[in-house]
Amino acid sequence: MKTMQERDPRYDILFEPVRIGPLTARNRFYQVPHCNGMGYLRPKTLAAMRGMKAEGGWAVVCTEEVEIHPTSDNGSAAEGRLWDDGDIPALAAMTEAVHHHGALAGIELVHGGYSNANHYSRIPPIAPSVSSVNSYDPVQARAMNKSDIRNFRKWHRQAVLRAIQAEFDLVYVYAGHNLTLLMHFLSRRFNQRSDEYGGSLENRVRLFREVLEETREVAGDRCAVAVRFAVDELLGPKGITSENEGREVIEMLAELPDLWDVNISDWENDSATSRFEKEGYQESYISFVKSLTSKPVVGVGRYTSPDAMVSLIQRGVVDMIGAARPSIADPFLPKKIEEGRLDEIRECIGCNICVAGDWLSVPMRCTQNPTMGEEWRRGWHPENIEPRKSRDGVLVVGAGPAGLECSVALGKRGYRVVLAEASEELGGRVSLESRLPGLSEWIRVRDHRLLLLEKMESVSIYQGSELSPSDIIEFSSEDSFGFSHVFIAAGSIWRKDGLGREHREPIPGLEQMEVMTPDDLMNGSPAEGKVVIFDDDHYYMGGILAEKLRLEGYEVLLVTPAPDISTWTHQTMEQGRIQARLLELGAELAPQKSLTSVHRGEVEVSCVFTGRLSRHACETLVLVTERLPRDGLYHDLTALGSELEIASIRTLECIGDCLAPGTIAAAVHSGHLAARGFESENNEEVPFLRERIAI
Repeated sequence: MKTMQERDPRYDILFEPVRIGPLTARNRFYQVPHCNGMGYLRPKTLAAMRGMKAEGGWAVVCTEEVEIHPTSDNGSAAEGRLWDDGDIPALAAMTEAVHHHGALAGIELVHGGYSNANHYSRIPPIAPSVSSVNSYDPVQARAMNKSDIRNFRKWHRQAVLRAIQAEFDLVYVYAGHNLTLLMHFLSRRFNQRSDEYGGSLENRVRLFREVLEETREVAGDRCAVAVRFAVDELLGPKGITSENEGREVIEMLAELPDLWDVNISDWENDSATSRFEKEGYQESYISFVKSLTSKPVVGVGRYTSPDAMVSLIQRGVVDMIGAARPSIADPFLPKKIEEGRLDEIRECIGCNICVAGDWLSVPMRCTQNPTMGEEWRRGWHPENIEPRKSRDGVLVVGAGPAGLECSVALGKRGYRVVLAEASEELGGRVSLESRLPGLSEWIRVRDHRLLLLEKMESVSIYQGSELSPSDIIEFSSEDSFGFSHVFIAAGSIWRKDGLGREHREPIPGLEQMEVMTPDDLMNGSPAEGKVVIFDDDHYYMGGILAEKLRLEGYEVLLVTPAPDISTWTHQTMEQGRIQARLLELGAELAPQKSLTSVHRGEVEVSCVFTGRLSRHACETLVLVTERLPRDGLYHDLTALGSELEIASIRTLECIGDCLAPGTIAAAVHSGHLAARGFESENNEEVPFLRERIAI
């Protein structure tokens, strides 16, 4: 859009330079280290993504965690690696991309200690004391002796030197998220040593201090030294707390680093979803840090509001606004504030679909930003897009996430767009799902795009406009709306027959029961009596409907074949919170059970392992299984054949859930992909670039 205005003077403070040791950051926007599913496997993809952040105005752009030695091998995850000199070029590609746009590049060096099972290196993990690894792997870490400690310090110094060779400006000493050897030494839970590295806090801090001092010595005046430290583990007296040992560690080391990057532990707490934590939720834990050090402090809290950012600075909570997820949702967030384009900020919704990419070791994606992860392989830019190739008009049917995104992207290209929505409310599934408990911020997917569309003179929006095939033929004429291309984004509906992963045939007896779907509940239909939910979808929907119904006073039994509730939300790091909330609300949970049959007043479930049957009272059955694409209009139009040619309709395509039901992020990406590829020739068998291993 780039409807540039003057920056509001209220935000001038955000653009003040900040001194970090021997360096100066151009403003107060700091992209903290975050994982991305790219790492050492996809260095070009990674460099382009980080470079985009620098172009968008972030003053400091950091890596993800970068392993310093094969005794810290995170195997299945695509993180950074700096094991030897051969790893330098891949990381140097990132610093080059970041420096090209005038930002500082930071590297988060890590040794994972007992957090890594070392599947690839097959070297036994190391830890302060004998410890099982932090997973279900049949692996134990061995206790480090003095020689191991000396070696670790040497490996860290070598990694600092290599980071300098790769031209990083800022080097991290990392003790956070319960993911690093240094934090394990700090923890009374994992450090049971009786030598000078164990026991008292002073002793447990010793290795942290030694590594920090040695990093400063090696870095000299060539780069700054940052500390990333979790001041609270949210474990009360069992762990580090901001009132006690978290505060004491900062007091002990206050002036040693050039910058403090402070947060809470573990990662699930630090990156909690908006369903459970709102913007600024970490402030109460980190607010004391600036009072103990003269060095700049960075904090995070999924900040998207410029006013909240200014408040943090003015109240002396932090010196720089740290961000991971907000910088993913909008790499150009700083520039938009600087240029007075606040209404164009693409605000993070806190869904953590980005985190899922890391857990799955694929380039991360984002619900709000469909270009994330596509910067190199598809050449997508979050703000710039190829202009139109013709004066043809385009009809988009359906104003859900796919239709809205497609219309926005086509509008940015300069096409004349007609967006028709059958209902009176725009937003499709986003409007419905954002009313579910904890998901209010998801409405940003709709509102951001509507705000952009309202500014586009070439886009016309029609609500309450259900179109038939004959309507589309009629309206395609030049004396009517005059479009030659049709994208159908009619969404999907939840099935009522129970077909899904578990059942490939309809569940027997459904005619004997009041059967509802998520669509029914989200549209306001009331349930009756005791409710049984059968969740064969395994993402958030089954669990959140159980929460909604319990909050409304219903007795609820949630049945799922999976090992736990909403099991895919392990990928978004909220499964534990979801299951805990349902238990606290008094929902009855039946994991590892399948819905076998339905009878009047009851359902029959079976153990997925033994087949053992049990019966449960039920008056309303809610099926959360598969969805059916609402593609009837597409098939009806296709059947018209020559009539489409006569009407000069040259493009007919389904997008989003109408093509293949999936996540909201997938629907947004589908809409964007359709708009980007519109009237473009792509004859490649693989429609994107791949990073190949040279042999």
